[in-house]
Amino acid sequence: MQNDEPSAPGATSSSEPVAAPTRKRPKPGERRVQILQALAAMLEQPGAERVTTAALAARLDVSEAALYRHFASKAQMFEGLIDFIEQSVFTLVNQIVEREAPGHEQAARIVAMLVQFAEKNPGMTRVMVGDALVFENERLQSRMNQFFDKIEATLRQALRDAAAADGSATPTLDAQVRASALTAFVVGRLQRFARSGFRRAPSEHLDASVALMLRD
Repeated sequence: MQNDEPSAPGATSSSEPVAAPTRKRPKPGERRVQILQALAAMLEQPGAERVTTAALAARLDVSEAALYRHFASKAQMFEGLIDFIEQSVFTLVNQIVEREAPGHEQAARIVAMLVQFAEKNPGMTRVMVGDALVFENERLQSRMNQFFDKIEATLRQALRDAAAADGSATPTLDAQVRASALTAFVVGRLQRFARSGFRRAPSEHLDASVALMLRD
């Protein structure tokens, strides 16, 4: 008797060979992004120890040699994360500078943006404060130091213009002191966030804290 039941979509008769599913290989650029995403995800684990290339390769289900086809070293992988941090943050800083007049409001928005970026990217926070870079190449920490130096310089410029407009006799000094305090505040909040296993939100009482530092 003929079986009139419909076959499932894609079904084959028992006499036909079933082809094994082929694994689509990502393009070189896509694999680089996957590696960086996996590294950032591993850094998000509270209390995570030093990330090894062996653990990273296992997470991606590839060989360590496959990683080194895209990055010459693990330091280059961290540099890829730092590139992302710099590009993301300074794109937003530039938007704030273009939109807001120099002054306390501009400085407060830059601080809030940095804290929000860290809160949304816990793994990147460990890179920003250096926790993830302790056993890595010294130039990586140097790049993050330069990153915060640039943030402080931007804050200093915004606050100097405000101090001058307010008639301060020492606008440069006033701006330098406040910019340094704000930068140290951000770094401290990010360190606490990372070292608490991402439990203590860096945005806790943020507006009130910044307002105290900017109070005349």
